[in-house]
Amino acid sequence: MIDKSFAVDIAMMKVARAPDQLYSLGLGSCIGVAIYDPAVKIGGLIHILLPTSQGFENGNHVKTKFADSGITALVEALIKAGASRARMKAKIAGGASMFTTNGTSSVHEVGKRNIESSKETLKSLGIDLVANDTGGNKGRTIVFDIETGQLTIKTVDRTVRVI
Repeated sequence: MIDKSFAVDIAMMKVARAPDQLYSLGLGSCIGVAIYDPAVKIGGLIHILLPTSQGFENGNHVKTKFADSGITALVEALIKAGASRARMKAKIAGGASMFTTNGTSSVHEVGKRNIESSKETLKSLGIDLVANDTGGNKGRTIVFDIETGQLTIKTVDRTVRVI
């Protein structure tokens, strides 16, 4: 039985406990990173926009906008809520290439860079990435079930995949 379902919008994160669910709508080049501790059934979801906070240190930007600082903040919030870093598992979705171009503009590579940065950050934090649904050229909506740890991905062509 689902207790509550919470939206996680761009550059936001949310921590919750089972039986709650977290969801993000319309991931294009953005990445949804779901991290959970299956033993205590605490999980979190972050909707990241950009790969790295480097170069943005002097601006008034929230940490959760970026893969490097945002994933780190989510792990810290999960630990504060009672999760154990040693038991944490992660799943990611998104990072699509939403624009077709003849060139190789870095703007059009943001999805790929978001995927790489998310994976690197998880690895540096010692969090196992157990599943992913990334890349391609279709937007996704994701629903993270903290009870089961399942991440349901729905693409714009109505394909549904559970990882």
